[in-house]
Amino acid sequence: MRKTILLVVAVAALVVPVAALADASTPAPSSVASQMCSQLKTSMGANFAATYGTNANKANAFGQCVAKQTKTAVRTVDNALRLCKAEQAKDPAAFDSKYGTNGKPGTKGANQNALGKCVSAAVKKTTTTQTHVIANAAKSCKAALKANAADFAGKYGTKADAFGKCVAALSKTK
Repeated sequence: MRKTILLVVAVAALVVPVAALADASTPAPSSVASQMCSQLKTSMGANFAATYGTNANKANAFGQCVAKQTKTAVRTVDNALRLCKAEQAKDPAAFDSKYGTNGKPGTKGANQNALGKCVSAAVKKTTTTQTHVIANAAKSCKAALKANAADFAGKYGTKADAFGKCVAALSKTK
């Protein structure tokens, strides 16, 4: 448990400088990764610990998940911000109308809320898709392991991280 807490703190410390440089209206990658792992834990059930846990009792699965998903979350937030800024640049009035504003029209910062809503919506859409892909990959890996353990071991190994390797491989191909 102590190692998990240290791991989460270390990941957060690495993400803080990135979050400080990001637009104030964007979600923090660490919180995106944490939310994604919460969704994965719910949707994957017992497969979650088998996928992300690396110690003997798989108790460090959530911290390992957050550590692995933080890189993806950084890219997801950056891509969403880039797409939303491009949409906003095309037609600012339509953008503000679609996503809302938090200030008086024409004032500095009037569309910050709109940008934040756009980024949040894009991040949510992407992470929901990623969560489904990973959960489906875990189901496929569980079925493959159950169907033929020898073939599974030959392809992914016999170490504690074999199931996670399978999930990573299958989720990248989808």
